[in-house]
Amino acid sequence: MTRNRSQALSRREAIKGIAAVGAAAAMGGCVTTKNDSKIIARENHKEGTRDWLLQKTAVDPKTKFRCPWIEGYCSRTSVTAGESIDICVSTNPASPFRIEIYRMGYYGGAGGRKVAELGPFRGTIQPDPPIGPKRLRECKWEPATTIKIPHDWVSGVYIGKLTAERGGWQSYVIFIVRDSRRADLLFQCSDTTWQAYNRWPSQFALYDDGKNQWYWGPGIDISFDRPYGKYCQILNAPLSTGSGEFFLWEFPFVYWMEALGYDVTYVSNIDTHIRRNELLRAKGFISIGHDEYYSIEMYNNLQWAIAHGLNVGFFSGDAVCGRIDPRPNSSGVPNRIFSRIDFFGPRTDADVKRLPTMGLLPHVSPNANQLIGARTVAPMTGGADWVCSLPDHWIFEGTGMKHGDSIPGLVGWEWHGDPANLPGLEIISTGKTQSEPGKLNGGVYTATTYPGPKGNTVFNASTCWWADGLSKPPGYVRPSVYTTPQGVDKRVQKITSNILNRFIA
Repeated sequence: MTRNRSQALSRREAIKGIAAVGAAAAMGGCVTTKNDSKIIARENHKEGTRDWLLQKTAVDPKTKFRCPWIEGYCSRTSVTAGESIDICVSTNPASPFRIEIYRMGYYGGAGGRKVAELGPFRGTIQPDPPIGPKRLRECKWEPATTIKIPHDWVSGVYIGKLTAERGGWQSYVIFIVRDSRRADLLFQCSDTTWQAYNRWPSQFALYDDGKNQWYWGPGIDISFDRPYGKYCQILNAPLSTGSGEFFLWEFPFVYWMEALGYDVTYVSNIDTHIRRNELLRAKGFISIGHDEYYSIEMYNNLQWAIAHGLNVGFFSGDAVCGRIDPRPNSSGVPNRIFSRIDFFGPRTDADVKRLPTMGLLPHVSPNANQLIGARTVAPMTGGADWVCSLPDHWIFEGTGMKHGDSIPGLVGWEWHGDPANLPGLEIISTGKTQSEPGKLNGGVYTATTYPGPKGNTVFNASTCWWADGLSKPPGYVRPSVYTTPQGVDKRVQKITSNILNRFIA
């Protein structure tokens, strides 16, 4: 892709950025990733650091969501070795800046490993995009640098820590490095949901129609071509600015899983949308946290993969709820813009009463419970203890849990109900949800399993907060709304191990 860089870097600066990545790769040595089941274990034995944590960041109170002193975005959601990705950065006021790139994992408890340091670059004030049709905010910023992904960068979630020399302000960019090898587990990052809730620069999420801050209808376009602003829901985490929702919901799962050396590879939602056959290179597929927005292709591709023997774990809540339509941006780059076009489930009076603008959608899409085992259902939000309803089920083996035993606060803040009428479906946990401790709100969450046609399994945890019970990595901020999860619990760890080990077996 050819771009006019006259207002960004000199050619020498751009080459310096690429060369720095190449030098880092050379120091790290080559890594063979083809069908290498020990690659994650070896990767996490390398020296880690906590330097990936932001030290100085802030949000402009005029916008409530952006960090204009330094902010950026990547030209792709995921990239593989040998491919290139642009990092686009704006500094206001103009300031030289550096980019440090880290792979996120366990690394002896540090949580990240530095793989490259780029710059300094000459920072400029990049233009705010105009408000386009359907409230689209699509940045067309000049790249600060272009990175060709080295072959020794192991698949994972990578962050770029941006630091402005003027004032020392910091924020992140985020991208996924994928590979094509066979692996035990395929971890899907929920980046379409990250983007749906991204209000950058000010009230321009999928939920903003210019009148209502929690609009749930059609007709709003959002773009991946913009920075991630500060997360706007459930908790206040300015130190995660630029990283979408990864640190809030998904990182505790990554941290725990890589600490144990699970053979895992990473993809984005968009990869599930366009790369159906690659789903079968893994034994198990996992959805984490808040995985709300799916295209019909994602839905169909996962159903197809289950029919072909893929195990699937929805360690998530509110999953496969809103239907989107990924499509090209104004430059023709595929899958950079999307709208909400439907809801995966029938229209019910309770749903529309809870979110009236949901009634504007056609409700012609398949029911999410046919994929997950249950679905998002009114009142949609709330919290609960996660109760053992089927103690003899293999999921509870080794936990010591008996009927009625519970894990406090693990259900929240969104969940699944309305279990599907699928052959062999079992309800392993269910209970009433609350709007606050001791105050029921009329909801009933339902966690389920059902068998696939080839001895495979589909698991549904029915909560966004499952990973809170697995680990507390550096920088983690515990969510608290309706009810509060209680952190690391050996029973959550054992249940998760039982599920993943069954997938792998």
